[in-house]
Amino acid sequence: MILDSLKNLEAYAGMNPRFSKAIEFILNTDLDKLPLGRNEICGDEIFANVMEAQPRTKEEAPIEIHRKYIDIQIPITADEVMGYIPKEQLPEGDYNEESDAALYPVGMLATDYLNVTTSMFAVFFPQDGHAPAITPVKLKKIIVKVAV
Repeated sequence: MILDSLKNLEAYAGMNPRFSKAIEFILNTDLDKLPLGRNEICGDEIFANVMEAQPRTKEEAPIEIHRKYIDIQIPITADEVMGYIPKEQLPEGDYNEESDAALYPVGMLATDYLNVTTSMFAVFFPQDGHAPAITPVKLKKIIVKVAV
């Protein structure tokens, strides 16, 4: 898991062969103007999901993990809290191949919570359980999905 300022994003370009293209997209796109839904970057290897999240508490945010994709998550219109828990601390979850997600029951809490401002990003790898979109207000966010 990585939490950092967007001004440092380029420093992570070498972490994955596809990160440089994902970072180029993030830095050269007006993220606020992207339409909701899937936005193509490089087919199924790199794409951006833009969503609106409704207000929810830590208790209402399900923990999720992915196997095929790394998430680069950026809140656009409001600050966000994101939960984190190492995968090895989670029980085996029901994994959905199509959505690339194992979701854990609502009410299961993460071990740590991160305050992510609109000038920051968080990266979640397959070993990182995360509970995103904890917010007191409706917010727009982008999740750039990068194939492992």
